[in-house]
Amino acid sequence: MLVVQKYGGTSVGNLERIEAVAQRVIQSARAGHRLVVVVSAMSGVTNSLIEQAEYFSKNPDGRAMDMLLSSGERVTSALLSIALNEKGFKAVAFSGRNAGIKTDSVFTKARIEHIDTGEILRALQSDFIVIIAGFQGVDEEGRVTTLGRGGSDLSAVAVAGALGADLCEIYTDVDGVYTTDPRIEPKAKKLDKISYEEMLELASLGAKVLQNRSVELAKKLGVNLVTRSSFNNNEGTMIMKEDGMEKALVSGIALDKNQARITLRNIEDRPGIAAEIFSALAAQNINVDMIIQNVGLDGATNLGFTVPENELDLAKNTLREILGSRVVMESDSAVVKVSVVGVGMKSHSGVASQAFRALATEGINIGMISTSEIKISLIVHEKYGELAVRALHEAYELDR
Repeated sequence: MLVVQKYGGTSVGNLERIEAVAQRVIQSARAGHRLVVVVSAMSGVTNSLIEQAEYFSKNPDGRAMDMLLSSGERVTSALLSIALNEKGFKAVAFSGRNAGIKTDSVFTKARIEHIDTGEILRALQSDFIVIIAGFQGVDEEGRVTTLGRGGSDLSAVAVAGALGADLCEIYTDVDGVYTTDPRIEPKAKKLDKISYEEMLELASLGAKVLQNRSVELAKKLGVNLVTRSSFNNNEGTMIMKEDGMEKALVSGIALDKNQARITLRNIEDRPGIAAEIFSALAAQNINVDMIIQNVGLDGATNLGFTVPENELDLAKNTLREILGSRVVMESDSAVVKVSVVGVGMKSHSGVASQAFRALATEGINIGMISTSEIKISLIVHEKYGELAVRALHEAYELDR
């Protein structure tokens, strides 16, 4: 069986942990698997490199930053290769370039365009364990690029897809996907399996087990993912196609604290005004989420929407430039988004009303509501965020 394993920064956080990863890789090799191992930089290394760059410049050149930041993963891959070879197992360390990972030329947040698997396959055929530095590739000009947040997960999924691997294992410091954050709700249960669609929603809504770009790519390439802990031998969570799965009504509850609400009052109610507003925000790469517009009255209307809290000031400044003083603008950063996710919603009625009743019982007022086929998102005051998570977790009996 061909298996791609990925180890995150905490899993390779120091030399002792790299030693432990080597033992885990050896265990898989002894089980008869052909292995490709993708590694992140050691925990804290990337942040340290960023700080060193900012000593010289607060706005460093992207190409230079990619040369700098990609070094952390190369160090880890080389160390793991050395450890494996010392234990009698043939291993070879590849940079993104050696692994044939080709990207576009958007420095610091490049996208993978294709992977030339020739070198990887030749090494596997010669019975090597292939260790690949994650988070990086090269563009058409041969310049080093990095893939942005969650880039090593993305590297692993892309390599697994290109090789047609039987399984892609993502090792982190948690042992799977839970019904909600166990730090908020101690009764949270680990899921044995979850669909790509549900995992995509949870990842985009604040769950930090997997980055949503990697889940999206896994779905596109049909890669079977499993996420598990590198610190124990517990079974992880399988992320797979929905077909053939038992469709639970609700799979998880997510909490996103990086939210702010903007309300615009007395906007001219005419065709194109929403396009002007949201085009201006999009031009600043501001991610607008939930949107509510009231019915127009006397030629004016009100418009409410949410943006990431860390983009609130930029959003307000952008809106002032295009709307001027004729529109009343209000904002509130003391809000959070609580979301209910589950593929079973497609075939069950009353899911939303159950959520509303659960929050009403706790005296929690809902500010905004957004729904999709498998998701209900609710904006509530930040002081009620964790209480809302616990109430919804109990309402849908996710602890059973």
